[in-house]
Amino acid sequence: MIEAVLFDFDGTLADTAPDLGRALNRQRTARNQPPLPIELIRTEASAGARGLLSLGFDLKPGDPEYQAMREEFLSFYTEQLCQDTCLFPGITELLEQLDSRAIPWGIVTNKPAKFTGPLMHLLGLHHRAACIISGDDTPYSKPHPEPLLTACRQINMAPDHCIYLGDDIRDVQASLAAGVKPIVALYGYLGNCAPPETWGAAELIDHPRDLLHHI
Repeated sequence: MIEAVLFDFDGTLADTAPDLGRALNRQRTARNQPPLPIELIRTEASAGARGLLSLGFDLKPGDPEYQAMREEFLSFYTEQLCQDTCLFPGITELLEQLDSRAIPWGIVTNKPAKFTGPLMHLLGLHHRAACIISGDDTPYSKPHPEPLLTACRQINMAPDHCIYLGDDIRDVQASLAAGVKPIVALYGYLGNCAPPETWGAAELIDHPRDLLHHI
């Protein structure tokens, strides 16, 4: 029996790609490179700075320029954190339904807390979430199960009574390792890996409202 819902943040709860993309394209413009289209940026947005710097500059952790570029990217992102970020269509109604049914819901994301917390406040959701687990709140990040297990402990819920909705293969891997039911948000970013149908999720949904069929 499902009694709680946990959400990934970027690409599942909120469309953050426009603001992440603005930071990346600001870096590219400063280096006389053309901006990348938002459609391309969305495919890497769930991977944060690491994925976007790889997309925009073919930089990877360990490369000589990576750390300085990462710090610049995060600085630019911080300056315009929630200019165009918004909840995906249908999320507001889904959360209202969960609240009306007294079903606790929370956030489990690899996004650092210095971004997750302010964004949840700016989106008006901070006081409603039963838990908010950011990427630096536990020693591990997804696909490790610990962030999800920490969330389950915080809301006092057995993992097998929880759904985790995400848009990345790491979300499914973390769910399976934690004993949480993984559901894929096909409306999300999805990345550039194998098709979502091959990730091993329990279900795939096209719209946030479809989640209610699994509760």
